[in-house]
Amino acid sequence: MADTSAATGLTVQQWDDKFFKEYFQENRFQSDMGTSPNNVIHVKDFGSKKGKTMTWALVNRLTGAGVTGSSTLEGNEEAMDSREFTLDITKRRNAVRVSDIEEQYSAIGLRNAAKDCLKDWALEDTRDRIIGHLHDVQGVAYGSASEAEKDAWLDDNTDRILFGAAQSNLSTAAPAGGATNDHSGSLANVDASADTFSTSIASVMKRMALTASPKIRPIRSEASGRRYFVAYLHPYVFRDLKADTVIQAAQRDVSLRMQNEKLFKGGDMEWDGIIFKEIDDMPVLSGVGAASIDVSPVFFCGAQALAYGVKKRWYSITEKFDYDDKHGVSINEIGNFGKMTFSDGSATKDHGVVTGYMSCVADA
Repeated sequence: MADTSAATGLTVQQWDDKFFKEYFQENRFQSDMGTSPNNVIHVKDFGSKKGKTMTWALVNRLTGAGVTGSSTLEGNEEAMDSREFTLDITKRRNAVRVSDIEEQYSAIGLRNAAKDCLKDWALEDTRDRIIGHLHDVQGVAYGSASEAEKDAWLDDNTDRILFGAAQSNLSTAAPAGGATNDHSGSLANVDASADTFSTSIASVMKRMALTASPKIRPIRSEASGRRYFVAYLHPYVFRDLKADTVIQAAQRDVSLRMQNEKLFKGGDMEWDGIIFKEIDDMPVLSGVGAASIDVSPVFFCGAQALAYGVKKRWYSITEKFDYDDKHGVSINEIGNFGKMTFSDGSATKDHGVVTGYMSCVADA
């Protein structure tokens, strides 16, 4: 009696499905990603369509009073303030090559052997791309942006950028290039005592989000209907927040609720409608603060802070080399992340992010 074996193509597809499922489950930003405009990271799938560019509709909340009683609504409708954001997708990939011929003749065995290494790379790559784009300066990576570009970004987003504990830390010393505000001068006002992250600073950022023009929309929990903002913090900044007695007292009341909220993961904290998340490898701006202290950004996010366009989710390809003595496996993705921005005619604004710069001093 002959045994039935799974077709090679089917087995590969099963491996890809399992790889993607594990990758998605372990993605630190997984709970903040979704296909609804209600998510911090708004995902859009190309599907079967061809093309290079994807477009998102950015919709702001209605602010009109409406009509009451028998008043006529026709002719008094409110114009919906909508904009668009476009993003070009690209291909990303990485691979490993294994020369142990006795163990790696099977393509399926090779995939299994390489899966953990490739999955870790994909997770770290996704994390780094999300963090990097949250810190973009109007489409330019922060580390590559000139001081003039950072000053121009600050000019356009003074209602969405906070330096330390107070908005008065903003430096208005006229820098070169015609800007009104000085980004590096403002960073130099962040010190290691008053500007360590705390609930009071988080409250300032929340008020900035709710009073910006236009306002930054919080996300709504599908489980409870509550509104939240999400803040991503460097481990040292998260440490400072945990030392705040206000946040310590608040955590006693939220642990049960966190278990029922898909927005939370282990180690997250919540206070005043803000979910605080500790994220590895957040950027550190070395020596830019007062007395040359290190400073790190806090990304305080509402809905549609980032766009993620995807044409092909992660998939694998195997290859043989050197007369079949060496086997390689790659993982590939066609997609891209981008920080959503919009133009109001005179400025280019970040759509869903308030960026704070806080003291980030290492443990003694």
